[in-house]
Amino acid sequence: MAKEDYYKLLGVDKNASDEEIKKSYRKMAMKFHPDRNKDNPEQAEAKFKQIKEAYEVLSDAKKRAAYDQFGHAGVDSSMGGGRYGGFGADSFSDVFGDMFGDIFGGGRQRGGAQRGSDLRYNLELTLEEAVAGTEAKIRVQVLTTCGECSGSGAKKGTSPVICSTCHGHGQVRMQQGFFAVQQTCPTCRGTGKQIKDPCGKCYGQGRVQDTKTLSAKIPAGVDTGDRIRLSGEGEAGELGGPPGDLYVQIQVKDHPIFTRDGANLYCEVPISFPTACIGGDLEVPTLDGKVSLKIPPETQTGKLFRLRGKGVKPVRGGPVGDLLCRVQVETPVHLTKEQKDLIAQLNESLMGGGKHHSPQEHSFIDGVKSFFDKLTG
Repeated sequence: MAKEDYYKLLGVDKNASDEEIKKSYRKMAMKFHPDRNKDNPEQAEAKFKQIKEAYEVLSDAKKRAAYDQFGHAGVDSSMGGGRYGGFGADSFSDVFGDMFGDIFGGGRQRGGAQRGSDLRYNLELTLEEAVAGTEAKIRVQVLTTCGECSGSGAKKGTSPVICSTCHGHGQVRMQQGFFAVQQTCPTCRGTGKQIKDPCGKCYGQGRVQDTKTLSAKIPAGVDTGDRIRLSGEGEAGELGGPPGDLYVQIQVKDHPIFTRDGANLYCEVPISFPTACIGGDLEVPTLDGKVSLKIPPETQTGKLFRLRGKGVKPVRGGPVGDLLCRVQVETPVHLTKEQKDLIAQLNESLMGGGKHHSPQEHSFIDGVKSFFDKLTG
């Protein structure tokens, strides 16, 4: 009898992802499990075995590729008693052990050496430090390998023994009828070993809390949100596993003069009313020192002046940014009567000259007039 197409058995198309195949397999296995089909358990069992056979092929990349190219002929050698094994009496407990192990976190892999956790350290820098680069000393609290027991957790001179509950497998199986749930051994927590005589320093944990002082080299051009990885400086691994990493998270403090936007710097530069009118030279700050900025006559407030190459060189490469100076014209304050009279004379002269000396003001007035004309027209 010709076998049914594996994709049709699982109700997926040929372009289905591994996750889609797995999800459909779980659904179909539940549907045709003999315990759920007591009216016709033999037919359900046969269908169940077909579904499992289809899943074992389509969930394996090599088998799936062979099946896609040659059909059932490409995978028959690995079915029904071949070198990959058949579908024996424990097929039901195996499949549901896999399913519930995935769902409840039991898993099948025996516990052992585990990589240590990664850590994060928040480092505040000044703008000058971030732009130029620096070397920062940081202190972190971290779990390190116990020096007394070298991370084994057992008292010096002793060793862990095989777990008496799981017999070294790290997993225990609970079975009821056709259902089997495989979970982490509660005695050894998946390690497969027990510590009969724990270390007096780490109390069987294999790790102790410690404070480390580290030197972190911060490259020039970093910005808020950048991370520097210090490999192997995280928490020590369990049972001799490798340590995690320490990530230094950069936070640049606000600067009293400059604001950073990528590679560019911005600053507000106040200029006097006379300088705005007739022009002049002005000293402005940069991160490298002061430079002279030429202010042309009739400069309006808000005008941007660009000083090329006075910004930041990005940490990931690229050209150096610019410094953009936005001028703000200051209105004179604390005027004497004589000064007020002089300004009044200047204003009278400007108003009577027949020229528009305040272009923005006249543009605004013309715009307002046009707006009200449309409302009343």
